[in-house]
Amino acid sequence: MVEHLREPSVVPVPGGKVIHEWFGRVRTGDAAASVAHMRAPAGWAEPAQVPEFDELTLVLRGAVRVEHDSGVVDAVAGEAVLSRAGERIRYSVPADAGETEYVAICVPAFGPELANREE
Repeated sequence: MVEHLREPSVVPVPGGKVIHEWFGRVRTGDAAASVAHMRAPAGWAEPAQVPEFDELTLVLRGAVRVEHDSGVVDAVAGEAVLSRAGERIRYSVPADAGETEYVAICVPAFGPELANREE
């Protein structure tokens, strides 16, 4: 069955970041994978987390910084970062990157309870 998705579900998050989930637990009820379009302002950061899903972050505009136990990765437009389930990571947007836009694909699907964000 083909389903035409005309608009995403908005997933609320603090700090000025906007998540539009097109496919996944929130939008379609699917737990196998999720696809979300993100927009985050320059200087945005979230707490560290140890997610229970793999995440591919494809940067469309600006830059995403991913801090992990082995170092830091700065991915710019046209690049991607793959993080694996169980690894402690922290996402942010460098202050000089401008507004950043990226797509996140999570396997299994993203769920706030599966992100295991630190307080």
